[in-house]
Amino acid sequence: MKWMKARDNQLMTLIGILLLLLFLRLFVLTVMQHDTWTNAADSNDRRSLYEVAPRGEIFDRYGRLLAGNLPSFTVQFSRGNMGSAEINATSAKIIEILEANGEKYIDNLPILYEGGFFEYTYRREVESWLEYQGMPADFTAEQAFEEIRRRYGIGEELDQYAAQTELINEYGVTPPISVRTMVYSRDLDKNKFLERYGLDTELPARDAFFAIRDRYGIDKSLSVEEARKIMVLRNELSLLGYRQFVPANIAAGVSDSTVLQIKERQSSLRGISVAGESVRSYPNGSTASHVLGYMGKISESNTEHYVNELGYRPTDLIGLDGIENSMESYLKGKDGIKEVQVNSRGELVSVISEEPAEKGKDIYLSIDLELQKSVEEILDRGLAALQTGGVFESQWGDYKFRDAQPNANVGSVVVLDVKTGEPLALVNAPNFDPNLFSTGISNENWNALQSQNPRDSLSPRPLYNVASKTAVQPGSTFKPITAITALESGLNPNAKLYDGGAVTVGNHSYGCLLWNTSRGSHGNIDLYQALEVSCNYYFYNIATGMDYAKNKPLSYKGDISIGKIMSYAEQFGLGLPTGIELSETVAAVPTAEKKMASQKSLLQRHLLNNAEEYFKPEVLRNQAQLGQQIDTIVNWTEENPVRSELIKRMGELGIREEMVSEVADTCKFTFYNYAQWTLGDELNIAIGQGENAYTPVQMANYIATLGNGGVHNQVSLIRTIEDVEIERPTGEMVQLSDDAYLEDVITGMKRVVSGSRGSLRSTFAGFPVSVAAKTGTAQKSGKIQPPDEVEYIQEHLKGIDATLNWEDVETEMNRLLSEYPGIYTSQSKAVRKAVTNLSSRRTIEDDIDSFKDSYKPFAWVVALAPAEDPHIAVAVLIFQGNSSLNAAPVAKEVIAKYMNLEKEYEDYSLENVLN
Repeated sequence: MKWMKARDNQLMTLIGILLLLLFLRLFVLTVMQHDTWTNAADSNDRRSLYEVAPRGEIFDRYGRLLAGNLPSFTVQFSRGNMGSAEINATSAKIIEILEANGEKYIDNLPILYEGGFFEYTYRREVESWLEYQGMPADFTAEQAFEEIRRRYGIGEELDQYAAQTELINEYGVTPPISVRTMVYSRDLDKNKFLERYGLDTELPARDAFFAIRDRYGIDKSLSVEEARKIMVLRNELSLLGYRQFVPANIAAGVSDSTVLQIKERQSSLRGISVAGESVRSYPNGSTASHVLGYMGKISESNTEHYVNELGYRPTDLIGLDGIENSMESYLKGKDGIKEVQVNSRGELVSVISEEPAEKGKDIYLSIDLELQKSVEEILDRGLAALQTGGVFESQWGDYKFRDAQPNANVGSVVVLDVKTGEPLALVNAPNFDPNLFSTGISNENWNALQSQNPRDSLSPRPLYNVASKTAVQPGSTFKPITAITALESGLNPNAKLYDGGAVTVGNHSYGCLLWNTSRGSHGNIDLYQALEVSCNYYFYNIATGMDYAKNKPLSYKGDISIGKIMSYAEQFGLGLPTGIELSETVAAVPTAEKKMASQKSLLQRHLLNNAEEYFKPEVLRNQAQLGQQIDTIVNWTEENPVRSELIKRMGELGIREEMVSEVADTCKFTFYNYAQWTLGDELNIAIGQGENAYTPVQMANYIATLGNGGVHNQVSLIRTIEDVEIERPTGEMVQLSDDAYLEDVITGMKRVVSGSRGSLRSTFAGFPVSVAAKTGTAQKSGKIQPPDEVEYIQEHLKGIDATLNWEDVETEMNRLLSEYPGIYTSQSKAVRKAVTNLSSRRTIEDDIDSFKDSYKPFAWVVALAPAEDPHIAVAVLIFQGNSSLNAAPVAKEVIAKYMNLEKEYEDYSLENVLN
């Protein structure tokens, strides 16, 4: 045994013995006990049980629930290591159970089979949108986008990205088009869907259906309808990619009886589980809907960001608007996961690992729920009474509207805390119920929330947040800004200036309402009286530093200009982002450049609309050449050539010879001259007209700054986020040499309410709290376009021109659409041109519109209360309210509600009112 004494030999012997033992054990496991271990492996399965984290809840400033979660049962399907045949069999079984119990299951398969035909849902949605917009069903995305641009007067100086931003922010219009590729968004979703299955993006719906069916090996004996049901579930599973143990939601909100049946048949439903999930709930219905926003599905185009980058499940709902959207990263919790082993009967064998769900962060808003509800009721009641010319009933004095304003069906009220800039109420009418979106909105409900008339920019749009997105002229509510700038420049507020009625600039007269209606004058007035009676002439004087009645400069210590006035407007928050955690429109304060760009856009639109009349046929047939020539004419706007030079240039372009002089005169006198910055612009801007455009949130913030001693705060809806420390920017002081200027302006605004000539004196008569307010009536030019121009002209054709008949107009319309598809991109546009082509009347353009209603002015009221120590700033805007007086009853009632004036007090001293 000398050989065994060597250390190396001993080690080799030991290794050999161990290898022999291992071989024997493997032989026992793989041969002798093969059947035993195979059955054990088959009878155990690993599953990942996901627990969807509850979404963070949203509360008002006092802890009252605004958005919460309701418990719900969700059926889930995890494919694990199941084979395709087993997945198909399980899919058929679970669908049978769901249908037998009347449950709805998630159906996102974008291929429909109806009446023996296959169709992509994507195309149906595009065609539905085109029909709703009054556009041909075969319009390309680029044609549709250009038509939308034309309707809203967005010129070519803005690229497609800037144009889309303006459509969304300024008009609340979101075309379902990818402006980067000029393809319908739903077509992009279709491409991503087909690419997910490795199919050609041009594949017809029928071919795609059978290719996917074959891929999954679905029994060919099944009908198309039966096969599609299985494919619906397979499609949900496919969205998870390689994450085979991640479950897909297939039915939400199922009943207890359905849950029981699934549990009873669990052994034959491998991969199926029931999870307790929460469904978003808004217990107050439509209250504060534009603040809260709504939920929605992750689109195919957003899958990369949310699913692949942020780890969302494809079936998750995300915030699409409002606080639900802006605070998504806080509200979204962290889903829990439990890795378990189960046997063939679905019974738990062991827990492998567990990571509990973490609820999203709760958020407390600045909104006062009860005040919000009250203001919504007040606005709705005010609009209803105004539309019929009825009575707005109030404990503080009924108000009888002088005339019915049937189109006054949109409005907004914003109430801010003066000291902090926090919104206490943010109200729009109409609004919507976000509960409709909690589990995915139906097409029927979605369509009901769209604009009633896409051709009318002021038509009610329930989803549109007027308070933060609608920027319109403020009218005379802007005058306090002009007053403060003049005071800072050296205006003596007690000095009397004579109201000369009107200032003439060229051929245009700029006058007071009193002058324009009755050739009256306010006489000699100071700043306080000028604010009280809202005298335009006085503000023309102080904005330009000129006493026009005496034709001599005012004795200012410093210069004043529109630029300086706009600088103060920005210090008060106008023309700048407010900071509110909602999507908002920000229209910059007026400048010469902004006016020039606006006029160039209008000119381009005019030339395009009249191209067939203005340009030679060979130019019309070449869209690229037509676009270049229009751009050339538009680019002459800054230069503003003399008429003779303009006629010469027009003759060298592709303008019809007989139209050269007319086109030159139109460009020169309607667009070029008006595009130049003049004294008239300065006069208009000083009184809140012209290029001024601000949202109700901006206006409320400006008034709050005025009442807060010149301290301008950012507007914020967020008071607290659970476990998050919020850094709030400190307010910025308006740069004034004397804070008394603010009091001067507030004194004038108090006279609007209580002065002997104040426009709101009768509305606030007997009101127990002092209020400082300013009214504004802002003009809105144009006619209200009917939903369908073709139907309108057909109905009124004999009144427009009795010599025309509809058959000829229709024939001419179809000719224009056929021969000039790049110019006449819709029937509405072509039918109008057809009438003008066939009519011999010189006034035909005006005659066509003669049966349409004109837009009525916007009605504004802004207010501070109590005037001596302002606590709230209120801004009220009513679309087509016609007169600022029509917004006043709403403002008064809102202030009363905030002050709790409906309570019985021994007296109405400030201390009692606020306690």
